[in-house]
Amino acid sequence: MAGVVLKDIRKAYGQVKVLHGIDLDVAEGEFVVFVGPSGCGKSTLLRMIAGLETITGGEMSIDGKVVNDVPPSRRGIAMVFQSYALYPHMSVYDNMAFGLRIAHQSKSEVDRRVRAAADILQLTPYLDRLPKALSGGQRQRVAIGRAICRDPKVFLFDEPLSNLDAALRVATRIEIARLKEQMPETTMIYVTHDQVEAMTLADRIVVLSAGRVEQVGPPLELYEHPTNLFVARFIGSPAMNIIPGTIARSGEETSVSFADGRSVSVPIATTDARSGDVVSLGVRPEDLALAQGEDYLFEGPVSIVEALGEVTLLYVEGPSGTEPVTAKLPGSVGVRKNDTVRLHADPAKLHLFDASGKAFSKRR
Repeated sequence: MAGVVLKDIRKAYGQVKVLHGIDLDVAEGEFVVFVGPSGCGKSTLLRMIAGLETITGGEMSIDGKVVNDVPPSRRGIAMVFQSYALYPHMSVYDNMAFGLRIAHQSKSEVDRRVRAAADILQLTPYLDRLPKALSGGQRQRVAIGRAICRDPKVFLFDEPLSNLDAALRVATRIEIARLKEQMPETTMIYVTHDQVEAMTLADRIVVLSAGRVEQVGPPLELYEHPTNLFVARFIGSPAMNIIPGTIARSGEETSVSFADGRSVSVPIATTDARSGDVVSLGVRPEDLALAQGEDYLFEGPVSIVEALGEVTLLYVEGPSGTEPVTAKLPGSVGVRKNDTVRLHADPAKLHLFDASGKAFSKRR
């Protein structure tokens, strides 16, 4: 298998610039996930790796060889799309074997590869069926099996689960995770808008916004240490609460003051924050808890209660002009609409961002 190296990769359609200098190293055997909002360029970048889109600028290497001008069929790439792209008149076996036959592989080699892929994906009982006799999840596994048969250098997945319902998405995501365990030396690059897929499948996540890389790192690193407001709000569900405030410093201690006059100490490791600076305080909904006494971060009336069984979501109204604060609390909490609640958070779980959206480093 092989790694993929992107150096200052750019893409433009005429005067419209889509990608603005992407630098990324994907190691051999790594599972990397591209995430970002619609239109951020993640699928375009994947298609450029596959050779389905031309490169406007920069250099791309696969397995140590520059492939800017190499056609898709010679890049050693296999791609799995949103749509299954199966031939409806062919059996599962023939769909998986089709590419190998076009490549003039021997009958015995075709049979060996198809049956090996079917075994990995638990498709052996369905090899004689037509696609119309399969569920959506099974059809997607056939599409993945067709890619496995080709024994490519790199697997590319373009939102492969987006056409499945919720239950099938979970089941097929587990299948892909199992596939990765069975093929540990295989390099995989996966595009999704679903952060649950990203957090559970990825060795590293690449967060994209408006054609630029915002942050790259292991899932928990992005969750616990986002480098800016965009990543902080994009990673995590429900999204991180962002509360505007101003800096107040006293010696080495730093606190944030809010519009209601309250303040909270924040463990930041920089002296760049100056008293009076406008900042944003971030706290994840799952890091909030109900407070009984005077030690609380936020107070307000509850506008919506969503009791989901294992958790309860409270949407608490903030000061005029600010967004509601969301709290994700375990189990049933006995809070009703219009109740006034106080919410507390461990100071170590707080995040602080400057006026430009850049995160302040925390004291460790």
